[in-house]
Amino acid sequence: MSDKKSKLASGSIIILLGSIILRLGGFIYRFILSRLLSTTGYGIVGLTLPFQNALITAASGGVPPAIAKYVAEYNAIDEEQMVHQIIVTSMKLMIFMAFIAATVMLIISEPVAIGMWNKPEVLMPLRLVALIVPFSVIVGALRGVFQGYYNMLDLFYSKFLEQIFTLIFAVILVLVGWYASGAVLGTALGFLMALLGSYYLYKRDIRDKFITNEFKKIPVREELKILGKLFKFAIPVVITGIAEIFIYDTGTFFIGMFQPVMLAGFYTNASAMSRIPLILANSVSTSILPAASEADSLKDKELLTMYIHQSYRYTAVTTLPVCAIIMVYAAPIMTLFFGADYAPGSEALWILVTGMFFFSIYLITSSMCQGLGKPQFPMYTLIVGSIVNIIASFLLIPDYGIAGAAFATTVATFVLMVLTIAKLTQLSEVHLPYKDLGKIVLAYLIMVVVLWLFPINIIGLILGSIVGLIVYLLLVLAFKALKKDDVVFIEHLVDKTGPLKKYLTPIVSFIYKHAG
Repeated sequence: MSDKKSKLASGSIIILLGSIILRLGGFIYRFILSRLLSTTGYGIVGLTLPFQNALITAASGGVPPAIAKYVAEYNAIDEEQMVHQIIVTSMKLMIFMAFIAATVMLIISEPVAIGMWNKPEVLMPLRLVALIVPFSVIVGALRGVFQGYYNMLDLFYSKFLEQIFTLIFAVILVLVGWYASGAVLGTALGFLMALLGSYYLYKRDIRDKFITNEFKKIPVREELKILGKLFKFAIPVVITGIAEIFIYDTGTFFIGMFQPVMLAGFYTNASAMSRIPLILANSVSTSILPAASEADSLKDKELLTMYIHQSYRYTAVTTLPVCAIIMVYAAPIMTLFFGADYAPGSEALWILVTGMFFFSIYLITSSMCQGLGKPQFPMYTLIVGSIVNIIASFLLIPDYGIAGAAFATTVATFVLMVLTIAKLTQLSEVHLPYKDLGKIVLAYLIMVVVLWLFPINIIGLILGSIVGLIVYLLLVLAFKALKKDDVVFIEHLVDKTGPLKKYLTPIVSFIYKHAG
């Protein structure tokens, strides 16, 4: 198989493995805190998450991706002074924005906790969110530098330090009696340790190796030009990031307004579990952007069609069986991961996972739009989806609780998916592989029926998943929905399995033999 045909799969696998490891840390955090805190205490933590995510995104201002872009750009042409100045100027900017964001959080915490939610127990955790922002945005700046120098190992170490120390400090503080406030403060301390570790890595692997000269301070006018350049790149990024948070977390905010605190905890964990299908979609979406851009620049319609069709088949064939398992066994999954007290979260989980499949399709479609030179349109559709989610959440959550929140998010992601698919079809003049996708959906529906034949408990989850996946794979192959060119994705995955490779290779050969 040609390098071009394997490029999408190869890039996706590398990103996928890192995403799985980091996502696992998040699940361990939720797994432990769900058991250390009461459902109400964990609900309080859940209510702070939208503010944590939104403030970190707003304070970062999309600057880390801008840092990565311009550091890589100037480093490529050996403009060491400009690299240094990009880092210095962006760091000043982010510290200033972090101060503003932390101040805003302190100001709004009481009106939100007392005025809007009428939940005074949430006030202190919301105030503690302000401590997270300064550390997190400076860490974000350093990660942007790592990315600009293509130092992905240090980028991974930085995120790993954040996760492991957040878990350690959160557990200790909860155990000594700080309750939900301890979990939030643990996150702040986790970012502090990540900051210290990231700075050490920056000094060791970048500052001492690449930026060895001393530079004079540039005039204010020149620094303002650099700030303008950073803002120009960052604004669409931050708008997109905040709009995406609205897609994920609008339900949590309105649950805090209209429902008991414990339901926020149920919904927070259901939302996290529903995003498992996004792990693959994120990896494919990251790889398809440069691939689509390459095919477009070469004016190679056949190559572009192959990339588009592969992306949709990869995403559908891998995410739909995961969605089927989560949908049918939502209650035992919530019990298994978070304890029996969180089983009511299944009411939202089985709906949300459908919405996350729609969002998976949106992610890869938006990346292809960006690769074809239309980066603004996915941002506009994300804003539209966020507005739909806000309106639907406001209308549905008072009467239907977490199920209403899940349905509102699902409707919003469906709107996103439809709008971006229509735009991509217009841009590329390539239609979806409707026939192949129809076959995959049919195999998925049959798999759902098979799963329902097993008891809805943990034993049924294990047995049903094994049988259901086998049935699904055989149906996909029998329908010829998977193509031989697609099998390269599986080959790359198997290559990463070490000693298991010799056992899995015959299965890959079987799939290749029976692929369309």
